[in-house]
Amino acid sequence: MTTDFRELQKKNKRSTRLLLVASFFLVFIVSFVAGLALTGFLGFGIIALLFSGALTFYQYRNSSSLALRATGAIAADPDEYAQLHNLVEEMALASGLPKPDVYIVVDPAPNAFATGRDPENAAVAATTGLLEKLDRNELQGVIAHEMAHIRNYDIRVMTVAAATAGAIAILADMFWRVAFWGGLGGNRRGGNNRGGGPQMVIVLFAFIFVTVLAPIGAGLLKAAVSRSREELADATAVEITRNPSGIRMALEKLDSDVTVVRKTSHATSHLWIESPDDHVKGHRGRRINDMFNTHPPLAERINLLRKMEGLPPYVSDQETQLGSRDPESPPPPRVR
Repeated sequence: MTTDFRELQKKNKRSTRLLLVASFFLVFIVSFVAGLALTGFLGFGIIALLFSGALTFYQYRNSSSLALRATGAIAADPDEYAQLHNLVEEMALASGLPKPDVYIVVDPAPNAFATGRDPENAAVAATTGLLEKLDRNELQGVIAHEMAHIRNYDIRVMTVAAATAGAIAILADMFWRVAFWGGLGGNRRGGNNRGGGPQMVIVLFAFIFVTVLAPIGAGLLKAAVSRSREELADATAVEITRNPSGIRMALEKLDSDVTVVRKTSHATSHLWIESPDDHVKGHRGRRINDMFNTHPPLAERINLLRKMEGLPPYVSDQETQLGSRDPESPPPPRVR
């Protein structure tokens, strides 16, 4: 177990460095290409780069408040949610971290997330459904998982990845709008069209790159960053609590639950312990957009934890039901 955990840590650090470098490089290329293609002037490429850099920095600095607002989280009253505050304080102490701010999301779906840019500016949020459906041992495992994201600086990495994807999405939208109204390459309608074919080929390539390929690449990067850190957070939760059964049983309950967080978006789905945007369980791996899933399948995460405990492999209830279904039939809907 220790060997697997240490190898997972090393692999996670290596992949994180590569993914962050790729994210910054992608923003740089998209900004420069967009500005240059739209105006035909090098200076505007630099201006676009500065704009995207400022936008990414703003999203990074305000990541916590933006995420909490987007999910409808409110500050958890210490008296009404005393157990949640106690668990967060216990896990913060066990992690050697300051206690993060504690928030609640009024939603029947069991879920939780951590956000912020560093341990001193972090927040942990849990849904009311999580508090109602999990016992104290399972809640401790979930809170330890979120504290692991804070201790491992996953919150910073995922914030940068999300900010990068957001900046590229905005640049792509701006490029599309300006291009549609005739601002490509400095050649407006009725203006000078010198440069002819070669220039239009370059502009067309830039259009496809900025509006199609770059957003896809940013989405893949964000998903890869998040996926690479979920299993490590599960393992770190075990290290913090010295109790693999807590987080394992919590994930099993999440896997069997059919409710999905109602107030969510693609911008925040990667934060949750179970992503609301991922496919119905049992149907992963059948669609191309599985590549954009921000979390590994819950069954994989559960089996890694069961391996630590020396337990047999996990088979979800939905997988058992799907075994008797036509594989091409649509999956049953999840409840929002």
